Amino acid sequence: MVDSLSSRAVTAPEQRLRQGALGTSGITLMVLSAAAPLTVMAGIAPLSIMLGGIGAPAGYLGAAVVMATFAVGFIAMTKYVERPGAFYAYVERGLGRRAGSGAGLLALLAYNGIQISGYAILGSSAGLVLRTFFGVQVHWAVPALLGVALVWFLGYRGVAVGARVLGVLLAAEAAVLALVAGSIVLQGGAHGLSLESFHPSHALTAGMAAALTVCFGSFLGFESTAVYRSEARDPDRSVPRATVAALVFLGVFYTFVVWSVIQAFGPGEALSVAARDTQDMYYIAAERYTGAWVSDVMKVLILTSVIASALAFHNTVNRYTHSLALQGMLPAALSRVHPVHRSPSTAGVCQSLLSALVITGFAVAGSDPYRTMLIWLNTPGILGVVLLQAITALAIVAFFWRHRRLPNRAAVLGVALVSLVLMTGATVVLVRHTDILTGAGTATNAVLVGLVPAVFLLGFVKPPETRKSLDSGHSA
Repeated sequence: MVDSLSSRAVTAPEQRLRQGALGTSGITLMVLSAAAPLTVMAGIAPLSIMLGGIGAPAGYLGAAVVMATFAVGFIAMTKYVERPGAFYAYVERGLGRRAGSGAGLLALLAYNGIQISGYAILGSSAGLVLRTFFGVQVHWAVPALLGVALVWFLGYRGVAVGARVLGVLLAAEAAVLALVAGSIVLQGGAHGLSLESFHPSHALTAGMAAALTVCFGSFLGFESTAVYRSEARDPDRSVPRATVAALVFLGVFYTFVVWSVIQAFGPGEALSVAARDTQDMYYIAAERYTGAWVSDVMKVLILTSVIASALAFHNTVNRYTHSLALQGMLPAALSRVHPVHRSPSTAGVCQSLLSALVITGFAVAGSDPYRTMLIWLNTPGILGVVLLQAITALAIVAFFWRHRRLPNRAAVLGVALVSLVLMTGATVVLVRHTDILTGAGTATNAVLVGLVPAVFLLGFVKPPETRKSLDSGHSA
């Protein structure tokens, strides 16, 4: 059954990525690093508290549940999609080549936007660290461009090297967050520990709809496990296990850390601090409960967190590019890999040059890295990924509806239908509250939102012809 339903791809030796390079732990590290836990918790989570109140932890838990329903169908369909490419491969399998083509182009837009926008955070954070600790003033574009070079080099050396680096960086940022959260709990918080955050009176307030835009954005990248299918030792096991491991960790960890920081100040003061000192809320909590040195360490680890996230998304983008080039959607040269490292080196060079070009453009224009570059690139990125998840949920429903003899078909189909409704609802919530993500005017928001369906339709209207592999008579 699996063989008859699987979508197989035959590629030439010079197009093949390194097989067996990653196990479950390696793929999980890629995904968790892309999520950038320290950056999300210290830099963005206070916004969810400001918007949703003390019910914010329930928002992260709810977002995790929604993602979990999506993951059920995603994992169930994995064995029938042997071709790497994640979203576009799943969409093509369920909805056809036109929809798959649109999903592929949208994935490139979304992941490139998210990856490049991270350099805005890196540039600004590095500038703050240099000023604070060394009294050195540098333009934000300088550390951002240095970050591009470092990420390119690590990606060029291959996915195994990247996984080892990401493992070290992820362990450091998770450890410091756990230290702060654990210290808060052990000391009983400001006024004793309370589970008020999960009470319906706080978890279901009107402000939680806006807060969910932040919560959903915090889980971006967990679905990219399937991108590494061709490099996994046992993809039918590694991809599902890594997906579950990443989702469980992020859901539990995010919920616990956000809840703990509310306990650090108490319900009343937490809202005031989140509104008044949004960017410093976690640093204040860290200094209060663990000492100033931990707060300083966090400021430095923000840099490594962003670099880790940029590297993880860089690897994701390159593998999307490589796979789409094999399918004829991009120039054939982008499908070539390095003869020694077996990394998609041509795609990596192009992605890095694009990043450098975008950073230089915003810098020359005198744009603010946070208020302009981050917003303009990250918004279509987040919306694009959530919309892709909704389209993929539809593809899963269509696939299992057509194939009536698949194992556990009824159960998977039922959960996939629920996932389709939930992911569609999440997309609507993001669109309705785009101003929360951007802080921009109506015209800017219309352009940023409109770009997402426009790119999908571009690929849908005119899908490319299937390209033959470089030394094979089979279609790639």
